[in-house]
Amino acid sequence: MIEGVDHVQLAAPAGSEDALRAYYADVLGMTEIPKPPALAARGGCWFRTGQVQLHLGVEADFRPARKAHPGLRVTGIDAFAARLQTRGAPVTWDDSLPGHRRFYSDDPVGNRLEFLEPMM
Repeated sequence: MIEGVDHVQLAAPAGSEDALRAYYADVLGMTEIPKPPALAARGGCWFRTGQVQLHLGVEADFRPARKAHPGLRVTGIDAFAARLQTRGAPVTWDDSLPGHRRFYSDDPVGNRLEFLEPMM
């Protein structure tokens, strides 16, 4: 029986770790977590906030996914969107999901991320 999602893996090009750290840690406010030594040699970086983990792994012929994306639930979505915008990250609002407010943003290598908050 599936109990939950352990992590989501996104791809990134080699050498992009500094840009990823700037976005995931500084812009999104996530904490970088150490990769096991055997995996660290492959490059990339891992991040966590609460129970959510995002792993960025190096892919030799990287192309960002334009449709596939993680959906990350947030609280205070307006303030969170403002945080991203003031730090230079793109924010594209989308009102087509009933019962939710949501927007999309791209990380520095072009991965699409969805941020959503249920409307009460």
